[in-house]
Amino acid sequence: MKPLLILLTTFLCSNAYAQLKTITVSNPSELERKDELVVLTRDFLEAKLGNITKDQFIHIFHGNAPKVLQHDDLDKDGNWDEVVFLHDFSAGEKVVFTVQAARRPAAVKALVRAHVRHKRNVGNRFGENLEKDVMPHNNQPTDFTRQKLPPYLTEGPAWENDKVGFRKYFDVRNTNDIWGKTTSDMVLDYAGVDPEKSYHELDTWGMDILKVGKSLGAGGLALRIHINGKDSLVRLGTNAEVSYRRIADGPVRAMFEMAYKDFKYLPNAQPISITERISIWGGQFFYQNDVTISGNNSPVEITTGTIDLYLDKAANIITKKYAALYTHGKQSENKDTLGLGIVAPIQYFHSFGYASTQSRDIANTFTLNLSAASKKYTYRYYAAWEKTDKRFSDKNYFEKFLRTEAEKFCNKPVIE
Repeated sequence: MKPLLILLTTFLCSNAYAQLKTITVSNPSELERKDELVVLTRDFLEAKLGNITKDQFIHIFHGNAPKVLQHDDLDKDGNWDEVVFLHDFSAGEKVVFTVQAARRPAAVKALVRAHVRHKRNVGNRFGENLEKDVMPHNNQPTDFTRQKLPPYLTEGPAWENDKVGFRKYFDVRNTNDIWGKTTSDMVLDYAGVDPEKSYHELDTWGMDILKVGKSLGAGGLALRIHINGKDSLVRLGTNAEVSYRRIADGPVRAMFEMAYKDFKYLPNAQPISITERISIWGGQFFYQNDVTISGNNSPVEITTGTIDLYLDKAANIITKKYAALYTHGKQSENKDTLGLGIVAPIQYFHSFGYASTQSRDIANTFTLNLSAASKKYTYRYYAAWEKTDKRFSDKNYFEKFLRTEAEKFCNKPVIE
């Protein structure tokens, strides 16, 4: 399968109606940043360029080279809210870009490097990529002994970039799985379409490399509550209205939201609402999850985690800037080496934990517990498979990689 290309209409606007301005993006760390995501808000660009009308787009150039841009309408009101692009920065580098508004999008042949999809099974065929969907109440996992194809392609939303992919079960399990990739192509519209071809076996593009079981899998969410002096984890997805909404779909960044409305996590508790905004962009081995809680004034603790099925311990890292946990070893379903990690800025961190096999609902999970003091959180989940990059077979290399990634996460580029 050849990589998908998007041809964005291009032309260079005359200065008669679009004045060139400059923006400066600085790398604040002594770390190289490859495929760094640069996010420019509409407010920032209007401060540079003046009022930008609904029908105008942005052009950005590095020297004479146009950047591949993506205009994202985050709130779906018909006006784009952010412009994003990728750029490589050397250590401490300061880069000047020229920017202007135009009446047509910039014309660049763009390789699709990020994608999200959610498709329903209609008559044993998977339909179009849905923008919105609502999960049936307390939807149960697919019984593959009774049906060959699930109600959703690969059982729920899937997202990928040119390095790695993930999926979320659109049922009461509400956990995340991992697609190990050996190609930069976007493949998740095809994996799982043919029931005679198992994505649990190595294919030319890769495979499903994680066994999830009763765990939180690859960075799934749960509530951490206290009952009779003991901690208990409650899985999101039950006793709530669960919905999916696609926000952006490449070529630079893919983004979607999972909303859990009026989540009744305990019989006598006030319902809460939780939103996950999950994003992935080209060149990275992680997805980012921005979590928001509303509707309850009492402290509610959020937990995320990673599976322990083949390894009996995780490594924890705490610095002044971030907290991280990771596992590394023979833990892929291909019986080879996989590094898994979670990184959160230190202001969101509460503690590390473990959900054993004795847990009632959630088990086999090393947890990173987030602070109840916040109503908003962000973290990144990493999946580094040796078949994607053989260097990940080395534990020391993976730990160094994760520490470097965490430093970059906590020291984002400065935009002026």
